Amino acid sequence: MLQRKIVFFGWLAALLLLQPLNGLASPLLDTTANAVNKQRLLVMGTAFTAGYTALLVSLNNSWYTEERTSFHFFNDNREWRNMDKAGHFWGAFHESRAGIDMLRWAGVPEKKAILIGGLTGLLLQTPIEIFDGYQPAYGASVGDVVANAAGSAAVVAQQLAWHEVRIMPKFSFHTTRYAAVRPNVLGSSLGERALKDYNGQTYWLSADIGAFVKAESKYPKWLNIAVGYGAEEMVYNHEPSNQAAGFSAHRQYYLSPDLNLMHFKGRSKVLNTALYILSIVKVPAPALEYNRKDGLRLHPLYF
Repeated sequence: MLQRKIVFFGWLAALLLLQPLNGLASPLLDTTANAVNKQRLLVMGTAFTAGYTALLVSLNNSWYTEERTSFHFFNDNREWRNMDKAGHFWGAFHESRAGIDMLRWAGVPEKKAILIGGLTGLLLQTPIEIFDGYQPAYGASVGDVVANAAGSAAVVAQQLAWHEVRIMPKFSFHTTRYAAVRPNVLGSSLGERALKDYNGQTYWLSADIGAFVKAESKYPKWLNIAVGYGAEEMVYNHEPSNQAAGFSAHRQYYLSPDLNLMHFKGRSKVLNTALYILSIVKVPAPALEYNRKDGLRLHPLYF
């Protein structure tokens, strides 16, 4: 999962590097072109190909250093309470979302931009799965591929239906006591824990209610409603080992208000780009949680 997040944030960094091109502060949100801009398309394609190739080579040389085996599959669908699958969905969704908007910026016709750009998440993540398939300790995961495809399909479906995203996958994180028990797996530094400690991660679907109500409605267009999914007490993925250590892994479900950051777009392209990127994160807010151990819990402020 860590190497997939490296790919995701590498893609995000590439988008930020493309920001100043052609005097535009926010290529992601400039979709006014009437014809394909070949210069933008060439720059975008070249940057994407070179950057992603370099990232894959770097990962292959630094991450996948063990002796290789023949290609094989590994069933991890029951591991980590599927938190890794939620992460795959979230990452692929936003990679495809950005791919679509970058093609729009280059003037690619709307339907082609959606269908071609919508494959971005799947294309970015599939080579990682192939690398995994040659590792002796694990292998390629069909569940991961399905989650990647579902994330890409979710943004394509929304864009085809509404030409915008109305249900946004988001991520939030808080530190937990579990990482200190097994820092080599769950992370020792704050950055590592944010990437590796599933106990502190929550994945959300934030619904833009204002987009579904009538234009004359007085419903505040900046207010979203989000449902979240998390899990806790996962120190060892092997359930008997986890229980022997005194932990009882369980799922958590959340309901929380959220900010529709895209509602605050203005004339500043720098601000718009910042809002675009920050919209992948759930803002801290009160949250109602349900889990099988504690029942209903109210968090005055949940990260």
